[in-house]
Formats: sequence, C-alpha cells, structure tokens
Amino acid sequence: MLDIKFLCENTELVKENIKKKFQDEKIILVDKVKDMYAELKKLKQDGDDLRNHRNLLSKDIGNLIKEGKKEEAEKLKEVVKNEGDKLLSIEKDTDELDKKIIEIMMNIPNIIEDTVPIGKDDSENVEIEKFGEPLVPDFQIPYHTDIMESFDGIDMESAGRVAGNGFYYLMGDIARLHSAIISYARDFMINRGFTYVIPPFMIHKAVVDGVMSFNEMDSMMYKIEGEDLYLIGTSEHSMIGKFKDQIIKKENLPITMTSYSPCFRKEKGAHGIEERGVYRIHQFEKQEMIVVCEPEDSKKWYNILWKNTVDFFRSLEIPVRTLECCSGDLADLKSKSCDVEAWSPRQKKYFEVGSCSNLTDAQARRLKIRIKGENGNYFAHTLNNTCVAPPRMLIAFLENHIKSDGTVYIPEVIRMYMGNKDKLIPRYNSIK
Repeated sequence: MLDIKFLCENTELVKENIKKKFQDEKIILVDKVKDMYAELKKLKQDGDDLRNHRNLLSKDIGNLIKEGKKEEAEKLKEVVKNEGDKLLSIEKDTDELDKKIIEIMMNIPNIIEDTVPIGKDDSENVEIEKFGEPLVPDFQIPYHTDIMESFDGIDMESAGRVAGNGFYYLMGDIARLHSAIISYARDFMINRGFTYVIPPFMIHKAVVDGVMSFNEMDSMMYKIEGEDLYLIGTSEHSMIGKFKDQIIKKENLPITMTSYSPCFRKEKGAHGIEERGVYRIHQFEKQEMIVVCEPEDSKKWYNILWKNTVDFFRSLEIPVRTLECCSGDLADLKSKSCDVEAWSPRQKKYFEVGSCSNLTDAQARRLKIRIKGENGNYFAHTLNNTCVAPPRMLIAFLENHIKSDGTVYIPEVIRMYMGNKDKLIPRYNSIK
C-alpha cells in the first residue's frame, strides 16, 4: 500500500505507474482518494477545533461556578453537550472515511522499479540469465507421474477418493526423495545464515489483508468455516505476519528467516496437461525465505535471495534460468520480481519453480511493521523468495536425472538424506 501523502504529492507518477501495469480502470481511484483525503483532513481539523473550543468552554464553566454564576454556567454546559454530540458525529464520519480511503489505497499498486520491463502479462517476461547446460537425452522421458509410478511412488486415484482432485499420496523412495529435498533445503538455508522457523499454518484475516491483494486471496486462500482463520498459501504469509504492529530496533536488522510449511491453494481455473500430476495442486510443502530490512538494503537482499535459489538448484545439478517479471505480471504489492525456472528435458523448455519479490514498504505499511529511528519511526522493507517447493522440484529432479534404464541418479549433496543411495531403482522401466 502506498503512502497517501506520497500519492497526493506525486499524483501523475502514481497514475503513470498504474498505466504501466495495464490497470487503467484504477486511474480514477487516484483523484477520488486524493479528494477523500482532503475531506478527511478537514474533518480532523474540524474535530480538533471543536475539542479546543470545548476545552476553553469547560474552563469558562469552572470560572463561572467559582463566581457563583450558576445560570450562565448551565447555559455553557448545554453548549458543551451539543458540541460533544457534534464531535461524536465528526469522529464517526472520520473513522468511516479513513476506512474507505484505506480500502481504495489497498487497490492502488505499489510503485514498480525503473528496471522492470513493461509488458501486459507473463508472456512478456524477460529472460535474464541461464545457469547450467539444458540437455535433452537421446530417449523419450516419460511424464513425471509415469516415472513416479514405476517406483510405486504415487497414488492419485486413492487421493481423489479421499480428498478429490489436486491431491496425491507419495510413497516409498519418491516420498523419501520429497522429504530429502526439504531437509537439504532447510540445511542449505541455515548454512547461508538464515534462522530456521516452523510458523503457524493458519492466519487471521487481518494478516491476509496485509500480505496480499483481495483478488489473490479469493483465488488462493481456503477459509476455515466459522473461524477468523485462513490456511496459508505459503509460509511467507505467516512469517511476515509475525512482525505485524511491531517496532523493530535498527540493530536487530536485517531479519533473515527460512521457513518450512505445508501450503494450501485453491488453484482456480482450468489447466493444461503439463500442469496436471503434481505440478498444480491444492496441497504441497515448501521451504521459503523472507527478509525484513532497512529500505536502502532491499535491492541488495533481492539479489541475494534469488541467487540462493539458483545455487540450490545448481547444487542438485538441475539447469535453471531467471526470468524478470514484466509490469503486468507483478502483483499489486510487488515493486520488482523474478521467477526461477527449471529445465524440463521432457518439454524441452523451462518451467517455474520459484519466485523472488521485493515489496519495498508496501507490505510493511499494511501490517504496520516499523523501524525505530533516531528521528522517528519509519516503515521497513520486506522481501520473500521460494527456496524450493518439492512437488515441482520432483518433476525437475526426475526429468533431469532419469537414465535410459529407468533408474534415477541421486546427486551427492542429498545422499546423506537418502540412506547414502546414489540412485533409485524402479520396479519397472518407465522408458519405452
């Protein structure tokens, strides 16, 4: 959420930013909220003037009573009462207008960085850099669920009976591989100086409102019926929520944390064949990273975060690339974002496995996360990034490490989590 004072002082810049995000229908909101803010300031001034006047009258009443002028004092008391009723009305109008302003401000997108490419949607995202050689073997790689089935490693049919579409059972070596990747990701991030956290897996709506837009919430979040609780779509939600309404000392910054959690998402809409299996599902697990820092440090931390994900995938010998998200593909809270995509030798293209975002002070402003400064408090900057989400990682892992005999190679860095196995041996060869 933008600072309302910034919006009023930089009206044309805010409108141009909205145009860059191809959200022209929101331009009208800028002038509307600017006028509402002017009205709010007048209401607050009227309220302050009325309070000051009532205070003066109260002193006059006291003096009149001392002088024995009870009749005159009673008349002033009636004036004070009437002004009190008027003040209550002004305060009510002020609160209602303030809420309406916040509601509109939460729909106006954050200012994007100058380096963000301008484009309408993800089809116009821009490749930044490739890491590792994207190879295609001389045999046809099976679909990822077919590979898993060759190990008796997945059962989506039973999961469908138990929970419906978008769920799965992982079993045996595939389930162990899933857990090994999560365990390795935990240790990988700890070794990079991040504090390991297991957060709450449910959050209040006040936190949801602080970490994402309404449209994102509606398309992603599961609501717990009868409770002020939502299942998290990613642990970043509860991790950033940890600092809601907090004033952080400068000496305690930056705060760098890595968190494990299950994640729950509605995943509305129809999806193609390549997004079935365990690619787009309602429940998965994830190792996340978040940073709360000084405003001048967020660009530096943004680069550190996405590089962590690249290094993690490369340590598992999986080729990746980074993709700069264009203006139209940025969620409203984001100032800058890039995706990390893993190579799919089966599809002969890259697919998304993680996303890194700098939200500057937009998220902190919603959640009131401030830094205690020498000359007053100010809002922190927040960032988040995916280290790994194993269901999609499993696709990349299996496709890049399957051999022509159907075995799957295990890179050295996770063998300790896999009982020191250097390969997985299937029940039958899935390659035809």
